[in-house]
Amino acid sequence: MSSSEATMRSDALVRDGAPASTPASAPPSTADLVLRGGAVLVMDPAGSRAEAVAVARGRIVAVGTDAELASWVGDETRVVELDGRAVLPGINDSHVHGAWLGARWPHTFFDAPDPDAAAAVSGVLAGTRAQRRAAILRTGRLLAEYGITSYTEPGIGPGEDDGETGCFHSEIIDVYRELAAEGALLQRVTLLALYGVLDGPSDVETVLRGVAERAAAAAEADPAWFNVPGVKLFGDLIPLSRQAWTARAYDDGSHGDLLVRGDTIEQKAERLAEMIRAAHLAGLQIGLHATGDRTVELALDAIAEAAAVPGAPAARDAGHVIIHGDLATGAQVRRMAELGVWLNAQSGIAAATGGWLGRMLGESAAAEAWAYGAALDAGVLVLSSDSPVLGFDWRRGIADAEARIVAMGGSASVAAARDRLHRLLRAYTAVPAEQDRAGSWKGTVEAGKVADLVVLGRDPFDVGAAGLPEVPIELTVLDGRVVFEGEGFRSAG
Repeated sequence: MSSSEATMRSDALVRDGAPASTPASAPPSTADLVLRGGAVLVMDPAGSRAEAVAVARGRIVAVGTDAELASWVGDETRVVELDGRAVLPGINDSHVHGAWLGARWPHTFFDAPDPDAAAAVSGVLAGTRAQRRAAILRTGRLLAEYGITSYTEPGIGPGEDDGETGCFHSEIIDVYRELAAEGALLQRVTLLALYGVLDGPSDVETVLRGVAERAAAAAEADPAWFNVPGVKLFGDLIPLSRQAWTARAYDDGSHGDLLVRGDTIEQKAERLAEMIRAAHLAGLQIGLHATGDRTVELALDAIAEAAAVPGAPAARDAGHVIIHGDLATGAQVRRMAELGVWLNAQSGIAAATGGWLGRMLGESAAAEAWAYGAALDAGVLVLSSDSPVLGFDWRRGIADAEARIVAMGGSASVAAARDRLHRLLRAYTAVPAEQDRAGSWKGTVEAGKVADLVVLGRDPFDVGAAGLPEVPIELTVLDGRVVFEGEGFRSAG
């Protein structure tokens, strides 16, 4: 691709209405930033590579060889010599509890560096507006150091205004808006509104009123930086608490439950389906916390029913998300692909809790759980952290996903592992951009897209998924601005 062709593509994208960092104007003749002399991993489906990338006005203006991009270098251009390092699209962690992470870190729930200290963290962690703002800003700095340029805050709203921690209070939505308007966010944020209770039973009438309220709400002023496209619903809890609704029986003979108020499981199921149908028909994206196979099946049935209503949005256009989906079957994963529903998974959970699941639900269930290989093959797998439940190191998430896929029978050949690494990297970049319904303007290193980039100390394909956690994050670029810089680059350019 020539630099002139790249510029033409950039101008066309702005005219087509994608969120733009600056108003459309005459094409730039030189770049603000050029990264060259490395492996530029585009993260398109074909696995394209280049040597250099040029950035101007917050956009990628050219991708190609060092020679092709030489004309973009001017007197004011910062040139970063990669010296063989790798450039990827900025990481998109599509399930981060931003305010909660900033309030708790480093006290995660799994693999905490100090388990005793983590267990002692309780009560109101971010109870005032100033504390909530500080927590979000802290999270931004933490994530920037890991190359994370987008994240989803999965569940903030009035259902948690009396919540224990204060980290899911509806005021946080206003804080995000405030930070976006100030230009103070270090990531692009997608948020799902919560009208039920976090990890608690929802009342159908309350949720339906919230769905109607969200559907009637005005669009965000700048959705490229802060967007609220839908709602978070809770279907069930996790298998480890015997509260995922499952076809198999737990060790105590139970089958779990649904997080919906009702007198019988049948009534709860119909009320959850009613919430899902209402949100779909209102044109909202749904993020459904669902871990049990019966809950996943109910959700897919309800989405299909709603999409079949004359005049209703297509399920694929809505971008609905099954969050966690621990016990989703292979058949359900394939159905997700048919409907256009994403499976948003956290591979660290599988790594940390596989033994517990085997004891509670049986070894055969544990062997079939967390079907990441099937989801990857179906094209629906989105990887995320669920931080602060887990840490937010996406490199470890990819390594854990690879280990799970191989343990479930995935080929360990060099060619298969290389292809899988490409697709797992996409599951943290290009694919979550599609989940955000923003794939036209972010998620890959292509001319015309926003200049959200991360530089790694080595090419991931030289070390493989297992070696990825040891590869350093060297540079993070957000909207064309360097927001994190490792020691190796502080004197460059």
